Amino acid sequence: MPPSSDRPVVVLVDAYTSAKYLPPEFGALGADLVHVQSTPELMPSMPAPDLSVYRATIVHEDVEGTLARLRPYAPVCVAAGQEPGVPLADVLSERLGLTTNGTALSQARRDKYRMIEVLREAGLHCADQFKAGDVEALVAWAERAADYPVVVKPLRSAAGDGVFVCRDAEEVRDAAKAVLASETIYCEANREALVQSYLRGVEYVVDTVSYAGRRYVCGVWEYQKRLLPSGRNIYDRERLLAADEHPAPELIDYVDRALAALGVDFGPAHAEVMWTPGGAALVEVGARIGGNMHPGFHDRCAGANQATVTALAYLDPGRFMREYAGRRYAKRLEAVCCTTSTTLSGVVEAVDHAVADEIAALETVFGLDLKIAPGERIRPTVDLYSSTLRIFMCGRDMDAVNRDYARIEELKDRVYRIRDDECR
Repeated sequence: MPPSSDRPVVVLVDAYTSAKYLPPEFGALGADLVHVQSTPELMPSMPAPDLSVYRATIVHEDVEGTLARLRPYAPVCVAAGQEPGVPLADVLSERLGLTTNGTALSQARRDKYRMIEVLREAGLHCADQFKAGDVEALVAWAERAADYPVVVKPLRSAAGDGVFVCRDAEEVRDAAKAVLASETIYCEANREALVQSYLRGVEYVVDTVSYAGRRYVCGVWEYQKRLLPSGRNIYDRERLLAADEHPAPELIDYVDRALAALGVDFGPAHAEVMWTPGGAALVEVGARIGGNMHPGFHDRCAGANQATVTALAYLDPGRFMREYAGRRYAKRLEAVCCTTSTTLSGVVEAVDHAVADEIAALETVFGLDLKIAPGERIRPTVDLYSSTLRIFMCGRDMDAVNRDYARIEELKDRVYRIRDDECR
């Protein structure tokens, strides 16, 4: 049933993973929520959203049908919760006459090749690239580029899925075959693969919230990754920079111009950017909140969080413009978000809560997410979705954080009890 007329209605499309933090924030501002699922079935690669917090759930079949089911709710905004929901959120918000990033550049906000070409046309520094559905064409481009390593990856995935750093033609060939034979984490077939020049430098995250092109910068985080012999980069941790710490100001300026070029004028954005000898260069950007979102953690270490500010921008834009637009976060504590890796393989029988509690009790640990439940499979880590724990850490100094991080590395593989006959 449509909700009462005295409560605004917010529509979230594909509210998986960190988008679980959005409903409480919109609800705190007095809104009801409707969830739109862009696929016939929930995506199996991600934990299912808690649909009990929504007044209604709509499974999208066609645009006209979904619009007809949404109009009785008179929604005040439509936002994407996760990457695959971005194009549909753009269509629905535009057709309903709401604040919208529009559909003109919608595909460039999902397709990594189009994304980089839009930035190139805007005069921004970015990688050289080529896409094809033919393995040998991808190899030939890499050979012509003659500057190994190169990066091979899907056009429309995320979280490190299917990303390979390749040192020669044979590795490009193997990576391209692997990408073209697989689906993304969003259950989309890879009909083409992307090969790009390798951006040498350090990778950072810049998270923002925008309204009418005016932005609040929620945080700048430095990635620490490890390159495996397989060519896969895995995430170890992210460290919060101060807003005036080099190269944060330069990264913030670059991301502001990149978002303007891509038409991201409303809502959250999560940008990954390399700081190279030639300056900032975009890896990719998603028009949704960041994956390491935790409202309480970000409030404590950065003074605000992307979920709360996103809700405010949509439901009280006047206040957003007065208190946040054009401003940047203020770092309050040293902060790290770490994602633990493993070489274990098998089926999880149980969680050893004594070990998990020991990690949670460490001085600088703010919060701990167990990413695998009993009965689920654990496998060697190759990307964010195959990491085992997400741990939020903060403290007055990095020495304490690093001390606790070292202890976490000692304990991480003891959190899950795995069937002996399936371990290695």
